Amino acid sequence: MARTPSTQRLPLGSPAPKFSLPDAQGKKWSSDEISAGRPMVVVFACNHCPYVIHVGAKLGELSAEFLKKGVAFVAINSNDITQYPDDAPAKMPAFARQVGWNFPYLVDETQQVAHAWHAACTPDFFLLDASGKLAYAGQFDPTRPKSDQIATGQDLRAALEAVLANRPIPSPQIPSLGCNIKWKPGN
Repeated sequence: MARTPSTQRLPLGSPAPKFSLPDAQGKKWSSDEISAGRPMVVVFACNHCPYVIHVGAKLGELSAEFLKKGVAFVAINSNDITQYPDDAPAKMPAFARQVGWNFPYLVDETQQVAHAWHAACTPDFFLLDASGKLAYAGQFDPTRPKSDQIATGQDLRAALEAVLANRPIPSPQIPSLGCNIKWKPGN
């Protein structure tokens, strides 16, 4: 478990990179289709990372609450499945069901989307406002695996509430911390 911080290299207020990726069943999803002019949470995740597992169920609960408030959610798995078969698309639907993710969980096989977003770790969280501009790039909350603390999602929740109320996002935005994205050789 390599502790890797998010790079937060996408400037706040900038338009987020667009994407079109398949889910595990091969259905293509575009960022425009998912957001449909609504705020959107994009999380780079995978099935095996202890950091993702630590926040997974709470993210499922948080997303259920904010989906009802008009926020879109999407998870993107960019890991090299050749070296990390636990992250294979065939295993993604079961993981998503287990943690209560009722939103698209997509496969970034080429890793181009992770590179465009400057994603560095799993989980790596990004929140876009309704116009598609980056409003938040930070941690889910300050809890970590093996810390004996239960994930709450307090940092992402505060950002979501601010975006929905058209208020400034609380500062500072603390970078996510997680396992490094498992890059393919040469990537």
